[in-house]
Amino acid sequence: MKKELLLASALVSTMGFASVAQAVTATMSGAHMTALQGNDTDAAADAIISQDTTSDFSVSLSETTDGGVGIASSFMLANENAGLHTAGLTLTFTDGSKLDVINGGNAAKSHDVSIPGSAGSPGVTVTSTNNAQTGLDFFGEATAIGVEWHSAADFMADGLKVSASISFDDGAAADGSAELESGWGLGATYVTSAGDTSVTIGAGVADSEWKDNASTVDGSNGFHVGFSAVTGDLTVAAGYANGDKVIAAGEKAIYDNTVSAIGVKYVTGDVTLSAGFLSAEGDDGTFAAAGGSDDAKDETSLGISYAVASGVTANLGWKDITAKDEGAADLTGGTSWYVGATMSF
Repeated sequence: MKKELLLASALVSTMGFASVAQAVTATMSGAHMTALQGNDTDAAADAIISQDTTSDFSVSLSETTDGGVGIASSFMLANENAGLHTAGLTLTFTDGSKLDVINGGNAAKSHDVSIPGSAGSPGVTVTSTNNAQTGLDFFGEATAIGVEWHSAADFMADGLKVSASISFDDGAAADGSAELESGWGLGATYVTSAGDTSVTIGAGVADSEWKDNASTVDGSNGFHVGFSAVTGDLTVAAGYANGDKVIAAGEKAIYDNTVSAIGVKYVTGDVTLSAGFLSAEGDDGTFAAAGGSDDAKDETSLGISYAVASGVTANLGWKDITAKDEGAADLTGGTSWYVGATMSF
């Protein structure tokens, strides 16, 4: 009986070690945001107050081969804000470089500079016919059949990192909507210092080709450049982007869209103060034909965040949008405020 117990113990131990050896490392992360949000558009008589709740939960998987090459991927179990996302594979090499394979993305998007703005998510939005793009990386699409390479730090110069990407036609037919055919992108980030100030400069350029059964499609293309300067607890950042954008579902294009943004952030103890201003303008129309007057959006935002406890942040945000649709005043613009909390793990 004693021998049987010893044998059983050895078997269980062996199975346990085998299970550990065959399992990748998994980590979980997520956040839950809940708040009250008030929207007061220029067209409405009274402000509308509602609850705003957003949750996300994701799992990251990683392992390292005997040769030192890291293999990683991830997937989302829930994301109420922007839909579920499943990553491809990321290979990390011993020299510090990385290669994203399967749904690699566009390298231009990997190097845009973050501009401070509001806290939380004040949510006043303008009419859907206003197509002025407000992000620095509004261009630069990629199909799932693509790769993106990221250099190691200090590539050819101290503080420099670069990325390059390319994607190919996935074979989907264009029918009621335009279909992305291929795309490429280049991006770079350079970090240096000037006295007590840390300076980050980011830039990217990208182009993509589209196909459509009904008409000739212009491509999405453009460039962005931005900088961020951090001196102690103070951060100042600015960015600019210019390019064309294809809207697939509406079979429209935005021509010569420009985005200019500036923001500032100051951290004092557990409190973060932030402010930002953004101006965007673009001419939308059907494929190969620009529209009439430009669509435009001017956004001013303010925010206060307070670290209540580990992983818990209270947010107070405010945003004002002044907009024009085809050159005329867009009354769906207005102001929005946000009061709530974020719990992250």
